[in-house]
Amino acid sequence: MKAKILVIDDDTSLRRVLEYNLQEEGYEVQAAASGEEGVKLFKLLQPDLVITDMKMSGMDGLKVLNSIKESSPDTLVIIITAFGTVDVAVEAMKAGAYDYITKPFNREALKLTVKKALQFAGLAEENKRLKDELTDKVDFRSIVGSSPEMEKVFDMVRKVADTEASVLITGESGTGKELIARSIHANSSRRDGPFVAINCSAIPRDLLESELFGHTKGAFTGAIKEKNGKFQLADGGTIFLDEVGELLLELQPKLLRVLQEKEVEPLGGIKPQKLDVRVISATNLNIDKAISDGTFREDLYYRLSVIPIHLPPLRERRKDIPLLIKYFSAKHGGENVSFDKKALEALTMFSWPGTVRELENTVERLLIMRDSDVISFEDLPDKFREHSPETNGVVRLPDEGYSLEQLEREIVIEALERNAWNQTAAARFLRIPRHTLIYRIEKYQIEMPER
Repeated sequence: MKAKILVIDDDTSLRRVLEYNLQEEGYEVQAAASGEEGVKLFKLLQPDLVITDMKMSGMDGLKVLNSIKESSPDTLVIIITAFGTVDVAVEAMKAGAYDYITKPFNREALKLTVKKALQFAGLAEENKRLKDELTDKVDFRSIVGSSPEMEKVFDMVRKVADTEASVLITGESGTGKELIARSIHANSSRRDGPFVAINCSAIPRDLLESELFGHTKGAFTGAIKEKNGKFQLADGGTIFLDEVGELLLELQPKLLRVLQEKEVEPLGGIKPQKLDVRVISATNLNIDKAISDGTFREDLYYRLSVIPIHLPPLRERRKDIPLLIKYFSAKHGGENVSFDKKALEALTMFSWPGTVRELENTVERLLIMRDSDVISFEDLPDKFREHSPETNGVVRLPDEGYSLEQLEREIVIEALERNAWNQTAAARFLRIPRHTLIYRIEKYQIEMPER
């Protein structure tokens, strides 16, 4: 069954070019010469995809987008905008547009964008069948968890794995972002292609562009031969950009071009190379703050985060801690080792600032240092024994006394840290109104630390 596409543009020549190119690709195309006509046709035809120009007399593209999303939130809309008005396109993506194309655009860019959108919508029967099968075949054995928070993550992975949509995985260091990225790749149609990972913060500044995009012979001193970058190596598969929030500002436009044009230009090269790569990225930074500070491009963020997946820290899914302890015990040779009830409770109550990675290191250390096959509360380091359920009171004060103001400040900071600096959640945790928490944050001049 042909996918139905509605094209809305008051430029007659551009509208006809769009119609011709899309029909040549086998799509069923209807066209409208104004925003008002387009909205009426949309209600009548209920197309699978809408492509609309942003700047039109009368009802512009943003109003068309809002009208379509109001009546059919799941319909995908692609915006066409003039070069140099990317800020307008970003505004449209905030309002729910799936993607945007800058004009003048070439036929290949149009075809790839439309194909990606239709695959994401799951319009093809074959794609739907694969998604249904995916429910049974996703292997989460390396990602342990049964909490509602992790079940939500697993459900997202099932839904997005076999699409071409870009995915941005957020979460604190040590939450398992690369495991999620590998799971998405392993359960996609690209599973037989390469999975290439690169840490954007671990490569020296002067080498990062070459590592990402490759270089030609003689591109710089020491470039004695041509070298493919990570994007070329990932052709036909998936590239995982870890710590993408720390990507150099001067390289962000080049990455944006790769995402837009599906091509890469090696350092020193003069001819772009076409690529077929899915991009999954991850960061532990507060991207909203980075955008506000001007260190991360907003248009790049919207390209990378078509599908955002947030991994909660361990302190927000304590139900998973006993399962993880059992899993890591078996992984590190402790299949026959158990933890007594008191030890398990203390480990479960701990805040785990290093999240899952810290828990695994702790379990491995306890297995190495144990004297028997039962790890008791007394075997735990001091910082865990402080979380004994039998400790009198919540806080153990020193014999010489302690400042009440300092204690209150520390409690507020811990509540914020446990709740990822979400003020509403922290106030709920402390059982106080949010405005009371904000007052104390201002009183003690508490600021969220840079990550």
